[in-house]
Amino acid sequence: MSETQKQSRKNSSDSNPWKSLGSPTLLWSPTSGLPLQDGLYTDARFPVQNMPIQTDVVWKRPKEICPFPQFIADGATRMDICQGELSDCWFLSAVASLSLNPSLLDLVVPSGQGFQQGYNGCFNFRFWQYGEWIDVRVDDRLPTRNGQLIYLRSSNKDEFWSALLEKAYAKMLDVRVVHVYMCSSLFVCGSFEKSNELGILFRHAYSVTGLETIKTTVGSVELVRIRNPWGKAEWEGPWSDKKGIEWNMVSAEEQRRVQRIQQEDGEFWMSLADFCQNFETMEVCHLSQDTLSESGIIKPWKCTSHHGQWIPQQGPPQYSLTLLEEDDDPSDPELTCSFLLALMQKCARQRGILFPVALHIYKARSERDASQLSLVLSTTKDLGYVQRRELVFRGRLAPGHYIIIPSTSEANQVGEFLLRPMSPRLAGLPPVNEAKDLFVKHCVKGPYCSPLDLYNLLTEAIAKGVFAGCEKKLSLEHCKSFVVLMDSQGMGRLDLTEFQALWEKLRKWTGIFMTFDKNKNQALDYLEIPAALTAAGIRVDEFILQLIGLRYTEPDMTVSFPGFLFLLMKLDCMMRKRAHKSKSN
Repeated sequence: MSETQKQSRKNSSDSNPWKSLGSPTLLWSPTSGLPLQDGLYTDARFPVQNMPIQTDVVWKRPKEICPFPQFIADGATRMDICQGELSDCWFLSAVASLSLNPSLLDLVVPSGQGFQQGYNGCFNFRFWQYGEWIDVRVDDRLPTRNGQLIYLRSSNKDEFWSALLEKAYAKMLDVRVVHVYMCSSLFVCGSFEKSNELGILFRHAYSVTGLETIKTTVGSVELVRIRNPWGKAEWEGPWSDKKGIEWNMVSAEEQRRVQRIQQEDGEFWMSLADFCQNFETMEVCHLSQDTLSESGIIKPWKCTSHHGQWIPQQGPPQYSLTLLEEDDDPSDPELTCSFLLALMQKCARQRGILFPVALHIYKARSERDASQLSLVLSTTKDLGYVQRRELVFRGRLAPGHYIIIPSTSEANQVGEFLLRPMSPRLAGLPPVNEAKDLFVKHCVKGPYCSPLDLYNLLTEAIAKGVFAGCEKKLSLEHCKSFVVLMDSQGMGRLDLTEFQALWEKLRKWTGIFMTFDKNKNQALDYLEIPAALTAAGIRVDEFILQLIGLRYTEPDMTVSFPGFLFLLMKLDCMMRKRAHKSKSN
């Protein structure tokens, strides 16, 4: 571990509330190198060692808390989320919303774990961070006071999945894991006013768990079901559990249909009008196709991800956005395409500050020249530059080619970001699972992709039209170079994560190549290269352009499709190495 990483971990752990709780005594296995306690896995990386011990806090495993612990009892539900002493209601509300989608929850909380056969004190979780899945492993030691969990707990005292999930999330934030979408949505709402006389709390996050049209004796009413992660402190206005006389107008059968439970459990109903009156913000999580089950999901939004950096003296990066098909909405007379842009600042906690950022969208006047731009939309018009971890912008534009420029309020600021364009009809996107399916089909010797595997895989992909319009094969030599440039382990092969990153780059760069290949002759003129590089978010000076001309052009001063991909791969690798070096320094 570098000194920078050590310092980062040291600084980040200062704000981790788990750190003040002390740690149990550790013994180390001389053979495996794993820390053991009573023969069970002990996570030495989780920051609970060498901390001031609170004498009333005791770290216990679930089997020490209750005689028959269960990881998940009778299914994971929103009622398993009860907030403890840790002020993380925003995280807990997100978990409660997540529990409403079992297939999505299974991705975060893998099944097959428990305290019976095969139990070894180790539990695994996955988190979606910066557009990628992060695996986190923790032991099952949890802080208790008087035999009771002091942080997140389930309403069932024998159930521990939610408590262990909270611990895994705390670990992920502490160790700074950074390397590694609107058909179905999860909602979290919050109030930025003072608490009112009807029980809505100040600066507190709730989960939206349901929306129903209720039949009453005087007509239909739209109600919203909301849950407080505290597991108590409910709304006390109309339609509430305590004072909601309005329920007298609803039949018992209708109440059973909407699963109304009249008890102090943190969940309550309120009218849509009262909901709009008492809450100011609602956060919507747009789910992409790879996170959704097939049942009930018809038209998931399509998404692509761009990991980029703001680098001094290079100007803001630029990314292409192509909208080809208008929305399928017969009630809308305008021929427009809906889209959503999400700009997330990476490593903001490590950096210590959030930059004021904005998004600008330009219309490219010519497909051949992305330098001729006309501003059509900007978040600065209504919001200015906003100091947020993630800036989300939703809009509609006519079909065409556009350039997205994410920028900071001040020049020469250094930072990393994730830009994700989403749209129901985003152009040039293959099916999300296509890459993984090809990986599984061709990489039969193990979960790794060799240069030959990559060659066979890409040959099939081009033949099937996944990289539409690219008739030439990529040679084995090109595939060897791709593997070398993407292989972070120096093993001469790519794992699934590295392959998917390569696939996304090739897909994006293929789209750019097709955009600037105006006469469709499978080659770019040398004079078209600067604009194509700009569309890919890469800016180079005249000297580098001359070197590109000498190294990558054919005798007729054109760059072939394979040569264009290799050029961008080489430049991308150089930029990543430079960014890593700058970060280390």
